[in-house]
Amino acid sequence: MDQNRSLYSYSSFTKEVIARFKFRGDYVLAEIFTEDMLSALQAFQYDYIVPIPLSEERLYERGFNQAEAIIRVAGFEPTNLLTRTHAEKQSKKSRKERIHLEQVFRVANDINISSKTILLIDDIYTTGSTLRHAAKVLKENGADKVYSFTLAR
Repeated sequence: MDQNRSLYSYSSFTKEVIARFKFRGDYVLAEIFTEDMLSALQAFQYDYIVPIPLSEERLYERGFNQAEAIIRVAGFEPTNLLTRTHAEKQSKKSRKERIHLEQVFRVANDINISSKTILLIDDIYTTGSTLRHAAKVLKENGADKVYSFTLAR
């Protein structure tokens, strides 16, 4: 991964807001991030804005992908370049287990990403393992640069 940028520190307040949005289905909360996100994304030049995908099981549980919701509510069209295999929830893993994750991502479609710049979007940057794994598979498939943007770190 070439660079990460996060909007907020992961404080008890941001943790609660993101949990309400992500786990309790309060989709409208994505709107509160829009102004700051639009301002911050002006610093990036990219070809595709890509949400970190959920596994089919996790998507079914939540009813929506929080990274994709953040993108759409901000007025962007996400490009779903990646798929994810189902694994245990990150929140249930220790820091060491998160750092040593196996690759769970695959490039999903036939979009040519050779020499392209990808901007990955996720909600929380904890150890960076999720974003690094996604960036790795994108670079292995020809992406030139991979940046990441998260709500909180």
